Amino acid sequence: MALNHYQTEEISRLAKKYSETPKFTEETYRVNQVKRGLRDEKGAGVVTGLTDISDVIAKKNIDGVLTPIPGELYYRGIDVRTMIENYDDELRSGLEEATYLLLFNKLPNREELLGFNRLLSQFRKLPKNFVRDVIMKAPNKDIMNSIARCVLNLYSYDNKALDNSIENVLRQCLSLIAVTPMLAVYAYNAHMHYNENKSLIIHRPRPDYSTAENVLHMLRPNSEFTELEAKVLDIAFILHAEHGGGNNSTFTTHVVTSAGTDTYSTITAALCSLKGPKHGGANIKAMEMMAEIKKNVSDWNDEDELRAYIAKLLAGQAYDNSGLIYGMGHAVYSISDPRAQVFKGFVAELAQEKGRNKEFQLYDKVERISQQLICEKRKIIKGVSANVDFYSGFVYNMLGLPVELFTPMFAIARMSGWSAHRLEELHNNGKIIRPAYVSTNGRNPYIKLDDRK
Repeated sequence: MALNHYQTEEISRLAKKYSETPKFTEETYRVNQVKRGLRDEKGAGVVTGLTDISDVIAKKNIDGVLTPIPGELYYRGIDVRTMIENYDDELRSGLEEATYLLLFNKLPNREELLGFNRLLSQFRKLPKNFVRDVIMKAPNKDIMNSIARCVLNLYSYDNKALDNSIENVLRQCLSLIAVTPMLAVYAYNAHMHYNENKSLIIHRPRPDYSTAENVLHMLRPNSEFTELEAKVLDIAFILHAEHGGGNNSTFTTHVVTSAGTDTYSTITAALCSLKGPKHGGANIKAMEMMAEIKKNVSDWNDEDELRAYIAKLLAGQAYDNSGLIYGMGHAVYSISDPRAQVFKGFVAELAQEKGRNKEFQLYDKVERISQQLICEKRKIIKGVSANVDFYSGFVYNMLGLPVELFTPMFAIARMSGWSAHRLEELHNNGKIIRPAYVSTNGRNPYIKLDDRK
């Protein structure tokens, strides 16, 4: 929306006035015993609730001292790495199996998994004219924005939208899990057609395909993909499906659910949280950073040249001058991110199929050198490791996914985790979540209008 001269000048003046508002110092947080970002001084999350859904382990009590250990991730008590080690190449329904586990607290047997796949395939339908009336209207490049708008609009098509019984919310969640891939791909196609003047191609999902297979089928004009492509995307979905109750979007799910609102509003709030570059957009930053490395380092095999450029990144003298190595480090994991560890082997396999081994080797070198330099510069004894975002963007790029769909891929997977947490919050009939804030402004007298400066 264009602003007139008066609006522009006034907003600029008021923004300057606001910028003069005092900021809280680290000392203010310490004195008031406030855990900034709900984390203590060592970076550990402040406990705000209970969950049976997943567990993220990065520290162990050894002789009374919390000591960093290699990272572990459990879905309903089951190590995610074992799920991937036992991946069924015949069914290729990894996300569906993980979804069943997260929702119902048990691994499905073959009959249950096939029945669950059939149920989800029947939910892969949008209301009549929804694509035309909602997705195709006001398309934009931000696909996360489009998905959120679509989910909120689905409220209007549900005559039981406000029914928060477990049975009804389960129906709503299964529907959203099933249609989110359609919302993402169709929103991208609409953007490319209306804003980029590309051909509009809409493939309906196939009932015999898994979520990962349907994403590739719906996105590609010829609908073709290899078994390895579908498998690697499916594994990426498993690893992104859930990550403890404390991540920003899942905590948002608990907070909004606790207010008693409907499923569509809750999931929209979670989507808006995930959209943030500090949460779901990290793989895009990692990809952009790697593009800068490729452009500025002439010999990818020259580790001295690589080290010098990575040192510039850390010093805030390259890329976005943030001083960050995107994809390195995590709020919880220190020694290792189990998702990145298990994923890396499949990344290498896909790079081999795509003829992109040279790039994979570059990623491997950047990971190793970055670990060394970050620990040296920041004097980190506990270690720092690559997180799953470091490699996921590279994988999506090898799969031919446009960058606009990187965060939506995260949303497709995490819809399962959000659904499990929403049901858990409702099932336990928790109180409304309302953390306390400390006011630091003291007390000020009211000054009559004509006496104010």
